[in-house]
Amino acid sequence: MLGAGVFQWCLSKYTGGNCCVVRRPGRFLMAFRMDGKVAIVTGAGHGIGRGEALELAAQGATVVVNDVGGSVHGGGTDKAPAEEVAEIIRKNGGQASANYSDVADWEGAKALVQQAVDDFGHLDILVNNAGIVRDAMLFSMKEEDFDSVVRVHLKGTFATTHHAAVHWREASKAGNQPRAAIVNTVSSAGLQGNVGQANYGAAKAGIAALTVISSLELSRYGVRANAVAPGGMTRITGTLMKNAEIIEPDGADEGEYNPMNPRNSAPMVAWLASDEALHVTGQVFRAVGHRITHYEPWSLGPTIEPKKAPARWDPADIGAAVNAHIFKSRAPGLQMGG
Repeated sequence: MLGAGVFQWCLSKYTGGNCCVVRRPGRFLMAFRMDGKVAIVTGAGHGIGRGEALELAAQGATVVVNDVGGSVHGGGTDKAPAEEVAEIIRKNGGQASANYSDVADWEGAKALVQQAVDDFGHLDILVNNAGIVRDAMLFSMKEEDFDSVVRVHLKGTFATTHHAAVHWREASKAGNQPRAAIVNTVSSAGLQGNVGQANYGAAKAGIAALTVISSLELSRYGVRANAVAPGGMTRITGTLMKNAEIIEPDGADEGEYNPMNPRNSAPMVAWLASDEALHVTGQVFRAVGHRITHYEPWSLGPTIEPKKAPARWDPADIGAAVNAHIFKSRAPGLQMGG
């Protein structure tokens, strides 16, 4: 059996020093910690992002709290939300700085990544959460409403990811291989669909695809990418429900479990961003309340082929084959000769 000292050395070597040993009679336990990690969390002034920033800080990470401070529909700016969250982290003994960049602005996203490096020496974690909503039915949605939502969600996620990837690639090429993680925010509205949210759903589905592609392109540089579909009574959720009581993660009673607390999703984000999840990349999860679910990606289902030999399909033959072999809405009958 390994002694405590040897076991501690092993953990330090293979987990980057981000776990500590807690001794109990006859066994060793690993306490989850993220000390030494530097994280950016976008859209961290309220709701889901605020909960993620507070959770990462509670686990020992240093956090750059980004929020432009606009309304849920994308109007206005205000430094107060980002400053407030950063101050809460500092009062609780953590390290944090505030950033007010518009993540969908190319230079703003670049400045955000650079601030993490300038303030704290490096960057390990990027959590993309910034977003707005402008819901409407397809026939009522204005071009500006579609463009604005896709810009903040999808372009904002791409812009920060691009600049972080440039930083990590340069570090890798210089011989300082990163152990970095991206955690993006998706939504069931995009992965399952929701009426009235064509812009929001399309952007979130796009982020899921971007997550998978990021995992493929950045793995050689020591970067993992995953996504989480969170839940909670946030400002965005409040736009879908009348008389909704918005909950801030730090405003809920800590002693009582509230399934609508936006911070419920944050532990999954922290785990994915940690070195305990080094084996996990290119995955999408749903983390709502006390349930964590793995989204199964698009995959090929049943296939149909022309009966006699490979050939271009006649449209008149497709319906019967689809109904019988894909939808199973009619019996195929005995297939003589293949």
